[in-house]
Amino acid sequence: MTTDSTATAVLPQIAAGQPLASPATLRAEDVSAWFGDHKVLDRVSLTMPARQVTALIGPSGCGKSTFLRILNRMHELIGSASLAGRVLLDEQDIYDRGRRITHARREIGMVFQKPNPFPAMSIYDNVLAGLKLNAIKATRDGKDHLVEECLTKAGLWKEVKDRLRQPGGALSGGQQQRLCIARSLAVRPRVLLMDEPCSALDPTSTRRIEETIAELRSEVTIVIVTHNMQQAARVSDTCAFFLASHGTPGVIVEHGDTEAMFDSPQDERTSDYVNGRFG
Repeated sequence: MTTDSTATAVLPQIAAGQPLASPATLRAEDVSAWFGDHKVLDRVSLTMPARQVTALIGPSGCGKSTFLRILNRMHELIGSASLAGRVLLDEQDIYDRGRRITHARREIGMVFQKPNPFPAMSIYDNVLAGLKLNAIKATRDGKDHLVEECLTKAGLWKEVKDRLRQPGGALSGGQQQRLCIARSLAVRPRVLLMDEPCSALDPTSTRRIEETIAELRSEVTIVIVTHNMQQAARVSDTCAFFLASHGTPGVIVEHGDTEAMFDSPQDERTSDYVNGRFG
């Protein structure tokens, strides 16, 4: 966890719009996962390149969301959960014993399927919530600048700039999701994980989230789980197709350049899935 003295020194850089660290490559090596005795992932390996959007696709129950939670150490919060393998953030294993879980989650942020702003907390304070959790101090001007910057990057600033002190829970569903993105960005993650961020949103809100993803890709590595094949084709640079068949654990059937996977997949199962013949 960042100390108060360090945070005080680096926050002016945040407020000035200068990232703390560059986007990172995230790499999973032979990751397997269990809930109790039930194995849900089997030796999954995947590289998620820096400054790119990687989409995780596949039918329900194939382990995509479990894999996503493993990428920022949320899987271990479940009492019956266990895992094997490694997750490397620029070649540093986030599961190393000497690495704090809070530090891993600061560098690898998460946006969930259902928007989860703090409903009674103001829009302004929602954006800054992660600073308090990470013991980062800031001047009032620094906070003001950071709130505007993050809401702008999340495509929300123009809609809420005159009501920053109103509760975050009063926003529409799409606005709440973009508020959650702004909150994640405030602590300067190197990777941003998104678990079906548009599944509960209307088409207009979905388009705005996709526009935000496109604008953020140069600043943060993005990994997104989606069941929407058109969305995967629109927003991602690379794609990984997960599948669990006949009660077996989830595996990656195929991964690579998104356009190539959709236009000329190497595996017949991938072709069937992306063309809507199952799933």
